[in-house]
Amino acid sequence: MSKNNKIYYESFDDAVERNRKKIPEIHKKLKSAGVKYVLSSWIDLHGIPKTKPVPMSDFELLCLGKGPQFAAHSVSFVPELTPADSDQIMVPDLDSVFICPWDKSMAIIFADLFWEGKPYNLCPRQALKRSMQKAQDAGYKGMAGIEPEFIAMKYDEEGKPIKAMDSDPIKGIRPRRQAFGYDVEHSLDSMHFFKELIDILEELGWNLHDVVAEGAYSQFELDFHYTHLLEMADRLVFLRLLLKEVAKKNNMFITFMAKPTIGDWRSGAHINFSMEDVNKPGVNIFTDGKSWSKESQYAVGGLMKHAEALTAITCSTVNSYNGLVPRVGGFEGGTVTWAPTNITYGHNNRSAQFRLPQNRYCIENRAADMTMNVYLALAMTSSSALEGIKNKIDPGKATDRDLYQMTEDEFKKLGIRRLPKNLLQAIEALKVDKLAEEVLGAAMKKSFLSYKNDEWERYHQAVTDWEVKEYLRLY
Repeated sequence: MSKNNKIYYESFDDAVERNRKKIPEIHKKLKSAGVKYVLSSWIDLHGIPKTKPVPMSDFELLCLGKGPQFAAHSVSFVPELTPADSDQIMVPDLDSVFICPWDKSMAIIFADLFWEGKPYNLCPRQALKRSMQKAQDAGYKGMAGIEPEFIAMKYDEEGKPIKAMDSDPIKGIRPRRQAFGYDVEHSLDSMHFFKELIDILEELGWNLHDVVAEGAYSQFELDFHYTHLLEMADRLVFLRLLLKEVAKKNNMFITFMAKPTIGDWRSGAHINFSMEDVNKPGVNIFTDGKSWSKESQYAVGGLMKHAEALTAITCSTVNSYNGLVPRVGGFEGGTVTWAPTNITYGHNNRSAQFRLPQNRYCIENRAADMTMNVYLALAMTSSSALEGIKNKIDPGKATDRDLYQMTEDEFKKLGIRRLPKNLLQAIEALKVDKLAEEVLGAAMKKSFLSYKNDEWERYHQAVTDWEVKEYLRLY
């Protein structure tokens, strides 16, 4: 990729023209694979794909922006638009075509939304493309690998959700397992599901490294090879769909909720981020060949500067913050969570928000989970790192100590800030972050904050089981 390659198209007509020359090749590929139905999908503010399926007979019209239109503002909480406003038009990205492995008569093509001839300002995919274009114009290309974690569940005979990969009796004595993580027996018990999944991922060519049995029953992680930001984001959204569809075939369902159960570790989605020089493809600028480069340090500085606002996007639900705590009870009498609670960085320090791993040159943001809108998360990550490099923001000394053992006085002395403790603190930080407004745009930032303020207010109107147990008979 050179600096001259176009990523972000500022007009509907230009985006359509980009597609025109690719249509015959993609059409032939899909017809040869037996595809009959195309789901061109745009992404809403929650990171959820939306579509109107079309038959292959309409493929060319779809690619030319003459397919279905959407009143996107009716489902995405866009208060500045009304029922009298014109609809949004999607333009499929023919570099992002996925034939569905669970049903090869269908293909999903990720798309960009346009409105009145220009990129729609509430389209997260457009926001990521815009940030990528800015980085490319400055001579950089962002790369990412995301580690999705999830829990496989099913419903019991009473219709209650329970762990799917759990060989202990549902009722009666449930022996305590001492070590779920990496457990061979637990992995073997789960292979009826993962055999099919691994085969599919190998067929897709995503270079799956491994499937990890995590710390809770039925909790798993998938590790993939790096790719550029847009492809990583599209893959993650497609993976969510893929996992859910394969799970359904096995009478299970997948949850990406960060903390669905009490006493277990959270499910995260660590973002591993690095950068390349656009004129030197494949050369990671975060290393000078021997150690960490100056650019990597400055990138950390930029990420730390915007950490609170970034966390509002990467940990985007009320529930996310139930997992960003130092300790979790209920397992071996309580143990550390391995989740970050403070804004700092360290060399291979898994208690820090930003980790510089010992086996690769990237910045790992450990404060992220699968509820994030991955397009906005990567856009904000890339833009923060770029700002750090351009302005040579010094992150200070690394904190290579166990942060779970440090006191508040020590944090204060070292100038280490606390990560937001809840969604409200995070969105308050996002509200005043100038870079976030540049990355999201004023309209999208306003809508995102409206979503999240509403979520916070509705949460505070709920009465939890914990509150009833704690207070009902005490007072």
